[in-house]
Amino acid sequence: MDDLLVLLFAAVALIGAVSAHLQRDRFGKLIAVGIVFGGIAPFIAARGYLDVLIAVSLIVPVTTIIILLICRRDTHDA
Repeated sequence: MDDLLVLLFAAVALIGAVSAHLQRDRFGKLIAVGIVFGGIAPFIAARGYLDVLIAVSLIVPVTTIIILLICRRDTHDA
């Protein structure tokens, strides 16, 4: 990979990690964790682990949506 792209994707992953640390809202934290995956995915592809990338690309969004739905529930919904 080009050095500029490596720095760009590393910056995206770091920005997502710092954002997840600074967020107080649990929805914001989950979205920031999704951003971290967006920065890490090209590194997985560059190493040639395309099967792992496909699996993680399917698992991360689905689990994020499910966790967001669970976190959205109020105590009155139970």
